[in-house]
This record gives sequence, structure tokens and C-alpha cells, in this order.
Amino acid sequence: METPFPPFEPNGPDDSARGPRLREIPLRLVFPNLITILAICAGLTGIRLAFENRYELAVSMVLLAAFLDGIDGRVARLMKATSKFGAQMDSLADIVNFGVAPALVVYVFALDQARSLGWIAALIYAIAAGLRLARFNVMAERENKASWQSEYFVGVPAPAGAMLVLLPVYLGFLGLTTDRTFAYLSSIYTVLIAFLLISRLPVWSGKSEGNRLRRDLVLPMMLGVVLYVALLMSYTWEVMVFTVAAYLASLPFGARKWQRKYGTLTIEEPGVGDDDIGRHI
Repeated sequence: METPFPPFEPNGPDDSARGPRLREIPLRLVFPNLITILAICAGLTGIRLAFENRYELAVSMVLLAAFLDGIDGRVARLMKATSKFGAQMDSLADIVNFGVAPALVVYVFALDQARSLGWIAALIYAIAAGLRLARFNVMAERENKASWQSEYFVGVPAPAGAMLVLLPVYLGFLGLTTDRTFAYLSSIYTVLIAFLLISRLPVWSGKSEGNRLRRDLVLPMMLGVVLYVALLMSYTWEVMVFTVAAYLASLPFGARKWQRKYGTLTIEEPGVGDDDIGRHI
């Protein structure tokens, strides 16, 4: 039988025994996390569509997942809604959208004809994407960041890797025969992209605040972006093949620019990978 009087507490009420209090959370803190969840749903849906042989929709969903995953952080900063929870959600979404989903889509479309070698290539890419994301998170959490981190990536970033590794699928959509030879060549290409992800190749990011555009080039650049998007809507897979080729061709120029500035072809800054990996495992 319950007593009508509360128990006597000489030191006052003990709030710790009552559990955490529920409090209201502003909607602006939830919105970026919803975008991240939608990105995960898109990536997983792309995997399902690939197993259903609906490849064009599968690739579209993977690219949509990459787009959503790319804007959630920017939306959070714009709305002043960044949080540790959101950062962890974003990291988990990255491995799905940039690692697992592209690997499985390209495997189902082309690599499965290479049998075990194709599966090994897909595994290598997915693991490389995870390692690349882990290295990025470790470097982003440093208190003292190197000055070059605002201008260069260490290796190809994972979002770009997801776009690059799908090249065999784009070529298949354009009518290239996807036979066993194509599967073996695609497996080699997939492993190559995986090594570009975990390499120490300096990749120009274009995020440096010192990068400025001449005033007379602003309007031509905007028209160029409009033209690119219009072509992408009309000739999607041709434009994607061109984009992949242009991105790969630009990598030596970024490395050359780094060499001229720092004297090396790769980023050998102390603590970029080895010390941080050893400290965080």
C-alpha cells in the first residue's frame, strides 16, 4: 500500500535516482539529421534496386545519397545546428553511401562475372572507403591543423571515390558489352580507385579561402555550371563518363602544384596517418 506522504530525505530530494529529464529539442537541430537519414535510405535503396536489376535507378539513388550526404553538414552549419550526434550520424552514413552502396552496385552490374576476383575487388574498395573516412575524421579532430588541410585532401575523398568507382556502370549504360573481360578490367579499375582513396596523393580541394575568381569570370563560370547541369539532365551517362575522366586527369596537376609548393609528390606530413592510427586503434 502506497504511503500518502513522501519519504523523508534529510539532504533534499535525490534527482539522480529519477533518471534523465525529457526536454524539448529545437526542430532546427533535427532537420540536418533527417537529411542524413534520408541519405542512408537512398543508399540502401540503391543496393536493393541493383539486386532487382534496375540499375539506372540504383545508380541514381547512390548519387542522390552522395548529394544528400554532402549537404547535410552544410545545412547544419547554416542553421547553426551542428552537434556531436549529427557528426556521428554523418560518419556512419558515409561508409554506407560512399563505401558499401557503390561497391555492391558495381559488383552486381559487372564484377560478379569475374566471380571471386570481382567480389575481392568490391571488398577492397569498401574497406578502403572506410579507412579513408576514418583517416579524415582523425585529421578533422586535431586541435592543431596543418595549414595545407584547408587546400588539399590526403588521397581522393570518399564522395569522389563513389562517383569514380561507378565508371564501369556508366559505360555499360552507354552500350559497352559487359562480358567477363569487362568484369576483369572493371575489377582492376575498382582496386585502383581503392588505392587512390587510401593513398597520400595530394588532391586539391578548392576550399581555401585564398582562392578567388576574377570579376569578369563570374558570369561565364555561372553559365558554365548551368550548361553542365543541362547536359547532365539530357546526356546523363555521357556527362558522368566525361566527369570521371576529367577528375582523374586533374589529379596529376594537383600533385604537381603540391610538389612546387612543398617539394614532394605525396603528403608526408608527420602524424597524417601512422601516429594517429596507432593512437586511435
